[in-house]
Amino acid sequence: MGRALRLSRQLRQIESAIGTLSAPLRDSLAMLTVKELANAARAESPHLYGSPPDRIYQTWGEGAEVGLERALSDNAQVRMRGIALWIAVVYHETENADHATLTSLHKQVLRLLRVIKESAGAKPEVYAQWGTDGRGEAA
Repeated sequence: MGRALRLSRQLRQIESAIGTLSAPLRDSLAMLTVKELANAARAESPHLYGSPPDRIYQTWGEGAEVGLERALSDNAQVRMRGIALWIAVVYHETENADHATLTSLHKQVLRLLRVIKESAGAKPEVYAQWGTDGRGEAA
């Protein structure tokens, strides 16, 4: 399961990139992550979010790789957008996986989402957005 191994390695890099962000940037990351998850959820193929349109018949797209590349940027804004994109794509790619490794990866992404949410502090505007699944429905 090469894809699962690649995503697991990328997850460690994403966690490291999150660790470099200051508290105010983590607040912004929480908001960006909510928006990216919502945008991906509204896409025709959420797991292909961030990929070129000609990739619609692929098992996975390029969104995770694009997100990781941005997450490794020296620019904090680009880094946050990349982290949020990576999380949104991998969340949807692993959401209904039937392979144990991908299911485990999905749980790790959920844990990462919880860490981001909690690092945003008790900001009501962030928590209000975390309560929906991107389509305006309760998660």
